[in-house]
Amino acid sequence: MPSSVDFSGRPFHFIGIGGIGMSALAYILAKRQVPVYGSDLRSSHITQRLQDNGAHIFWRQDASNLLFFEKLNGEQPEPARVNGGGIPDTRARQRSTPQSVNGQSPSNSASLLPQVVCSTAIDANNSEYRAALDLGCPIFHRSDLLAALIDDYDSIAVAGTHGKTTTSSLIGHLLLQCGLDPTIVVGGEVKTWEGNARLGHSPYLVAEADESDGSLAKLSAKFGIVTNIELDHPDHYQSLDQVVEIFKVFKRRCEVSIGCIDCPTVRDQLQPSVSYSLNLDSGADYTVDCIAYRADGTTARVWERGEILGQLSLPLLGHHNLSNALAAVALGRLLGLEFSQIAAAIATFAGAARRFELKGEYNGIQFVDDYAHHPSEIRATLNAAKLQTKSLSSGDRQRTVAVFQPHRYSRTQKFLSEFASAFEDADLVVVTDIYSAGEAKIEGIDGVRIAEAIAEHHPRVHYQENLDAVRQFLCEMLLPGDLVLFLGAGNLNQIVPEVMAFYQETEREGLQATRHRA
Repeated sequence: MPSSVDFSGRPFHFIGIGGIGMSALAYILAKRQVPVYGSDLRSSHITQRLQDNGAHIFWRQDASNLLFFEKLNGEQPEPARVNGGGIPDTRARQRSTPQSVNGQSPSNSASLLPQVVCSTAIDANNSEYRAALDLGCPIFHRSDLLAALIDDYDSIAVAGTHGKTTTSSLIGHLLLQCGLDPTIVVGGEVKTWEGNARLGHSPYLVAEADESDGSLAKLSAKFGIVTNIELDHPDHYQSLDQVVEIFKVFKRRCEVSIGCIDCPTVRDQLQPSVSYSLNLDSGADYTVDCIAYRADGTTARVWERGEILGQLSLPLLGHHNLSNALAAVALGRLLGLEFSQIAAAIATFAGAARRFELKGEYNGIQFVDDYAHHPSEIRATLNAAKLQTKSLSSGDRQRTVAVFQPHRYSRTQKFLSEFASAFEDADLVVVTDIYSAGEAKIEGIDGVRIAEAIAEHHPRVHYQENLDAVRQFLCEMLLPGDLVLFLGAGNLNQIVPEVMAFYQETEREGLQATRHRA
């Protein structure tokens, strides 16, 4: 296996190019005019965006995809976009030979074999992966490619068990609004740049850094931010101590470490060189007071090493998002930005997709999609919902309905007691079966078990065995005034449009009946 990623013009092939992390990297390469290929099982707006920028996608994950490159290596034809059947489409040729960003072409035919990029989701028995090995393609984990991109820039890497998508997105937005033209690679879609990635032309790159599989230890950024540290991936780590060791390696590899010392593990184990906290008496470099949590966002007065910087207005809910914003303030100040610039930019941040994302409001019911899948994240999200409902009159908002799809058997088993007590801020809880994410089932761990555990702490819990049952249940029991939160990292959000459509029709029929009576 080669020791370094080649950005000089050698093509890349992504196995599973449509994933949120893989697609962001593929997008950056495509925008840099590097030849990008990939495979996936279905089309989406994400893959369409890649195709619009010159990526060539095979609509299957199969060994035959690599035969295309073997033929290309022998005959050196023009690379072609592929159609839905995985066959080169000669009507959509993009370039005569692979070109690098500086115009240099690969020097020999062997370099036409692609650099293959995989995520942890691709196992050693994947036929496409095996074919890449047989051909002698250089093979990289997604994190290897991210590490190489980070090395190419003055990078800001945002890590942490929770909040890294929002924090990295907020920092990307901040730098963009302040004219610093960053390159951005995050694990969520953001309206500011209409996607999960952006190619800038400055030295700065903002990246979300994932600890889930240990690959965080590969990254060497100029600025490394850690929002918090908890055990969240028991499929990979046996203990919190193992997680801490990965973050310690990450800290050592970064020039400047920035951390939230409201997390005792960050405070005691990492001891970041620049600290932030929501507690004015914490001794942190950046802190706040005069905090006000409202239905439309949060305000606070910001301090820098004992001096008042000014007022911050954040259009996001909850103390966890104020903490994320304080990380962005610290980073902005380290880059030499005036606080007035930072505050103005943060005030316009609309958030990332699937982070308390309002999908619509029909028949007086608000529908919110949120990625929360760890007990701490669920508590924070429901607390934010409570802040919103408390600020409204009792006649305007009746209930907070939490619809939860557990994610992974290993996580559900490890944190069963924590999940059981995490829903206290919900008025009603709906639980469906576990989204396995490819894990083998663990005996005795299922949706029924977690619903029973939650019911030991909550008076109103309903179990629905699958998504169709959840959809039907919600279409029967929601009331005007409800705030409905769809919680989970799986595919629960697929039913949101159907439930909204039902209540949209209910709303339309109600208006028609009112007009008829009038």
